Amino acid sequence: MVLNSINYLSENNFRKELTNNIVNDIEFSSLNKTFTDSIILTTFNDFSNWARLSSLWPLLYGTSCCFIEFASLIGSRFDFDRYGLVPRSSPRQADLIVTAGTVTMKMAPSLVRLYEQMPEPKYVIAMGACTITGGMFSTDSYTTVRGVDKLIPVDIYLPGCPPKPEAIIDAVIKLRKKIAQEIYDDRGKMEQGERYFTITHQFALLLTENTDTSNQLLSNQLFQFETTSSKSKLEFKQIGKKSEILSSSRKNNN
Repeated sequence: MVLNSINYLSENNFRKELTNNIVNDIEFSSLNKTFTDSIILTTFNDFSNWARLSSLWPLLYGTSCCFIEFASLIGSRFDFDRYGLVPRSSPRQADLIVTAGTVTMKMAPSLVRLYEQMPEPKYVIAMGACTITGGMFSTDSYTTVRGVDKLIPVDIYLPGCPPKPEAIIDAVIKLRKKIAQEIYDDRGKMEQGERYFTITHQFALLLTENTDTSNQLLSNQLFQFETTSSKSKLEFKQIGKKSEILSSSRKNNN
């Protein structure tokens, strides 16, 4: 006895039934038969996102030791060219800026100027603890910006002191995923409405030794400064015995 594997169907009927289950439905649509089955339907928004996430050109902006870890990505061990990253030295040719290192008050206007010169759409990766919160300089230093997001909008925060090259690659991958989900109408909502270029710092002058020479130098350096832009006063307050020097200097001025 021989069993038929077609289950009592003729060979032609079996092939027709198999073809109907495998062939794409687009063959039976109302499209012209001259079209092929290899048609990709997409939107201009998705196509633009796909092109941009595959060709991110970062601007090299390193101010501290974190930039050493970022520079190691250029080598053959990590090879960040496989992600389409091409480092540029001009902000007008870059769409990504990686702030690697400490941002000081004097560097803040330059950083904002570089960011404004970058064409839209543009992205920012804050790399390192000093860039995100000020790091170890956030408590005592009066020249460090406590977070680069006070100056420019940040898309990806990359903590570490310093972050490893693998972490930088992970941040780039997360940024690529964010770009892939963007909608053209929502880009204007991500712009930062208010920026803080300066921060008021209150501090006191303290000397390790209270000698006649140090008191004389201190009395000559006392001043009161008023800015015209923010109209904020920077005062040097005296503590302990040095308050007498401040009062005597004011009497002399009067």
